Order: sequence, then structure tokens, then C-alpha cells
Amino acid sequence: MSRKVLEFAGWKLDLTNPPHPKCVLIAAPHTSNWDFPMMILFSSALGLKIKWMGKDSIFWGPVGYILKKLGGIPVFRNKKSNLVHQMIELFSKNEELMLVVPVEGTRGFTKNWKSGFYHIAYGANVPVLPTFLDYGNRRGGFGVPIQLTGNMTVDMDGIRAFYQPYSGKYPKLSGPIQLPEELR
Repeated sequence: MSRKVLEFAGWKLDLTNPPHPKCVLIAAPHTSNWDFPMMILFSSALGLKIKWMGKDSIFWGPVGYILKKLGGIPVFRNKKSNLVHQMIELFSKNEELMLVVPVEGTRGFTKNWKSGFYHIAYGANVPVLPTFLDYGNRRGGFGVPIQLTGNMTVDMDGIRAFYQPYSGKYPKLSGPIQLPEELR
């Protein structure tokens, strides 16, 4: 049914690079509330069982139950909870795991990405997989898996190159693709 909804809305799945079964998926740029339903539609259309991270405030009551059933993992942004270590553990306990991380951490403009996705993927020794929603051309898909080397600048240069042609639904809300550690 998800494929039919996407087709009806004029969206196409770009499967030039099929998804990797064990990876951290980069959800960027994240500039609209539409990004979430599009992620759910695309993953459902492809039969992917994803886990995704979202701010804790959306996981309340019956809605929270549904979001968790859809793969949601609440992130308590104002608490130190060792989330990176928890996600590395989750990878070690699963043969297949596709963890979607909204790397900007917000739909609004931000001066850098959050680096948790990098530390999770590197610590779990799994590739990062850039994803895209091209609102202008109504396409969504995946880049090639990137195995991180530990050289953050080199690794991020590859990620920046992938995202160079893409902007979010609201391009003015897309910030620079850089991690705080790169600015030090």
C-alpha cells in the first residue's frame, strides 16, 4: 500500500544503491514535519524494518505506543544517558539493524550536525548509509554505504560530497554539514 501512496503522490524510489541490512542511516537534511511520514512510507514500501531516533516529547500516550511500534527510540536530549553506548550495544545484539538518525537533531537551522551517528557507526563497526528525500524531483533513496575510518574529516568529506546536490523541503533551514569535533 505504501508504494501505491508514493506513486499516487508522484514520488519515485531510487534503488540505484539498495539499503545495507546493518547500518546507521543518515536522515538529512531534516527541514520539515513531512520528513517523518515520508521515511515511514519509503521504509514500508521497501519492506524495511527500521529503528529511528526521535525526541522524547513525541512519545506520549497512545501516540508514543504507535511510534515505538513503528521503530521509534525516544532520545532524552536534556539528560546524559550514554545513548551512543546503548546503540552500539543494540548493534552487537542484532544481526540486522537499520538505525535512522536525524543528524541535525532539529527541523530548524543548526550550525552543525550532531556527531552521535558517527560515534555509533564507528563504535559498532557498521557503515553509515546516507539517505535522501529530493522534494524538487520527488525521489527518495540511498547513497553507497560508507565504512568510517576514524578520520572524521575524511569521512565527513565523503558524506558532504553525497549531500551536495540535495537540500531539504525548506532549503533555508539546511545548515552546514559539519560535526562539532571538526570545528575544534
